[in-house]
Amino acid sequence: MPTRIMVIDDENSMCEFMSIMLSKEGYKVTADTSPARALETLSTTQGTADKVDLVIADLMMPEMSGLELLTRAKAIDSGLDFIVMTAFASVETAIEALKNGAFDYVTKPFKVDEVKLAVKKIEERNRIKTENKMLKEQLRSGFETFITDDQAMKNILQLARKVANSDTTVLLLGESGTGKEVLAKAIHSESNRGRQPFISVNCGALPETLLESELFGHVRGAFTGAVKDKQGLFTAADSGTIFLDEIGETSPAIQVKLLRMLEEKTITPVGGTKQILVDVRIITATNADLEQKVKRGEFRPDLYYRLNVFPITIPPLRQRSSDIKLLAHYFVKRHCAKLEIPEKEIAADTLELLEQYTWPGNVRQLENVLERGVLLARGKAIKPADLPELVEKSIAGRQGQSATQPIAIEKSEPDLEAIERAYIFYILGQTGWQKSKAAKILGIDVSTLYRKIEKYGLAEPAQ
Repeated sequence: MPTRIMVIDDENSMCEFMSIMLSKEGYKVTADTSPARALETLSTTQGTADKVDLVIADLMMPEMSGLELLTRAKAIDSGLDFIVMTAFASVETAIEALKNGAFDYVTKPFKVDEVKLAVKKIEERNRIKTENKMLKEQLRSGFETFITDDQAMKNILQLARKVANSDTTVLLLGESGTGKEVLAKAIHSESNRGRQPFISVNCGALPETLLESELFGHVRGAFTGAVKDKQGLFTAADSGTIFLDEIGETSPAIQVKLLRMLEEKTITPVGGTKQILVDVRIITATNADLEQKVKRGEFRPDLYYRLNVFPITIPPLRQRSSDIKLLAHYFVKRHCAKLEIPEKEIAADTLELLEQYTWPGNVRQLENVLERGVLLARGKAIKPADLPELVEKSIAGRQGQSATQPIAIEKSEPDLEAIERAYIFYILGQTGWQKSKAAKILGIDVSTLYRKIEKYGLAEPAQ
């Protein structure tokens, strides 16, 4: 639908000129020499199909100044776009108009292209706002958040839909960055608890004592610093869903309390004796092999069987390479909308690099790479030079060229630990081994990152 523009100028010749010029550009134009009459039109058409989208008005008119017209028009429709025209090259007047809500101004005598460009800028801004709003709506629409053309992934989403509207405990399995928390939110959103709280907890991000207090709460005097009673996250999530990520990182003491909660639907705050009844659905996730942890005595078998009622394994991105192109375009569109900039394209050779890379950090890594690409790209297209160096080096290395990776994964199907080790090393390298920054990108706590660095024996390369 064409933009509806109203031109307001006390000179009839200017109204006629602007009407002809803008109509030729495909806009629906009305014009009036009376500001008062124009305000009446704005008022009567508000909320109808003839609603005006943009006003272009002179600043100096005998009946009413352009600034007064602007103020009164905004009172009728706060979202109305406004461009002012002035015969005086007065910076103060222009600034005053912009302060009062005008989008832009042109100085008479102006070139036709100046007006056209100002209108185009408004249209582009409004297009970006609309797309941004649509993307935000999509983020709130449960399973619609998943962009996939992969049949295995579609089957997984069908499984998740079936279990969503029940209280069955779900265990989400998969590598870091595959979207386990996104799926947990979708399951919650589509359930009969969807309007109740959804609380996410990273069990690997907190020390045992702090995690216990966060989950179950504590009573005053339970430990040094406990100056008052504190409600736990299980209580805060009552009637809703609690998502326990990195469940494999929990201590035996926490596991005992979680088992009791699952069996008896009650919790006991740290230092307390009174049991509290809670109605919470539990969804857990891990990138670890819980069965192996059970065999090694690191995870309670009775808790494992309680959590493993309905397991869902999300495949890594390298196993659904057909989704890379879909996700790439989606992330570019989303980040351009977030930055309120014109949407960028992905150059053909860039897309080829993306589709050939193995993505050890999965969907999260792909989004991070493209967010960086959007920021670095100077033209309309994201080019290979706008991608992290590792992507190009990895492809070059696999094509037999002289390039090396910091950590090579030679197996066709590497285990989860090898993938995680490689990705952590990569992120540390990209951030110059700034651990707080790397932890933020990885989506884990700094203390967890330090533990993983020690676990995998990672060390910063010598300069």
